[in-house]
Amino acid sequence: MEERILNALNNHKKGYNCSQSVACAFCDLVGVEEDMMFRMMEAYGLGMGTMQGTCGALSGAIAVLGMKNSTGCEKIGSKKDSYAKAKVMMEKFAEKNSSVICKELKGLTGGPVLRTCDGCIEDAARLVAEYLTAQN
Repeated sequence: MEERILNALNNHKKGYNCSQSVACAFCDLVGVEEDMMFRMMEAYGLGMGTMQGTCGALSGAIAVLGMKNSTGCEKIGSKKDSYAKAKVMMEKFAEKNSSVICKELKGLTGGPVLRTCDGCIEDAARLVAEYLTAQN
């Protein structure tokens, strides 16, 4: 899974936003072509629509988790479990970085920079990797 994490970081260097960087690094494992995942995650950049809210890298990680965990619309019933797993992932990210909010992570609220975008991408990709490894 280390290769996936490096792929996520390389995606960012290629110009993908933080959420695209993470989600596209794992898209083949959830049955989504890269171009489709790229398009789906495009508006999640800069903390969702440039609002500097929830970290885009974390949003990409949660998207992969949901794609892997969901039973789909034919067999609705996994939502509660997906929410619980997403909450755990978000809590782990917050524990490591002291926030899940983009503007706080980047130090745009007057506080220190808590984590760079590349750092957030690495952390979020690592959380996806841990989640996927635990599923197998």
